[in-house]
Amino acid sequence: MTDLIYQTQSYQQQMTATVTAVDEDANGVYLSETIFYPGGGGQPADVGTLTDSSTGTVYNITSAKRGNIHIIEGTLPVVGTEVVGQIDWDRRYKLMRTHTAMHVLCGVVWKDYGALVTGSNMDVLTGRMDFEFERMQKELVQEIEARINEEVANAHDVEIKILPREEAFQIPDLIRTKINLLPEGITEVRTVNLVGLDLQACGGTHLKNTSEIGPIRVTNYKSKGGINKRLYFELEP
Repeated sequence: MTDLIYQTQSYQQQMTATVTAVDEDANGVYLSETIFYPGGGGQPADVGTLTDSSTGTVYNITSAKRGNIHIIEGTLPVVGTEVVGQIDWDRRYKLMRTHTAMHVLCGVVWKDYGALVTGSNMDVLTGRMDFEFERMQKELVQEIEARINEEVANAHDVEIKILPREEAFQIPDLIRTKINLLPEGITEVRTVNLVGLDLQACGGTHLKNTSEIGPIRVTNYKSKGGINKRLYFELEP
């Protein structure tokens, strides 16, 4: 089993681990522990490097994937090699800002308008979310933009917990998506709580406080058919 450091320590930028297995077909390695987020929930996977502790050989990680395999460019280290992992922190931190901004947006839209999320995606400092709105107009978008920036400035602490499934599902409105995406076989649920604003199940990496997000600008909106309305946003560099 791999120790998934990123689940509870999203600010950790480096770790020492052992290569426990290799997958030559995927050109990847499994590690005893990892800080590399494998992607999911719309958040891209981390990239970075592994450095052989003995020889200094550097291996570029081009992606991490579900099952915690780390895809490497070129030759693979052998099983038993001790390596130092380093994530691309500038990119990761911007993704953390973006993902936390999405929770602010989700929290405001749910709290103020009662609209469920029907889809989402994100990249570095940009993202989009789809909601169940019957109508969307410029005045409403401006109102939402003002509200989400108020909540950023309110400096909500962000708390991460991993709960037994039964306990997690006793939390009202834990699932904000139109469809519950959590498979029945999952026994533990990771929750992200923007204290006083938004509490929901999520596997991604987040900030410690919403004040780190910075200003959010809603750049566009459009109808995606029926009652699905899409909001696009971006953050400052």
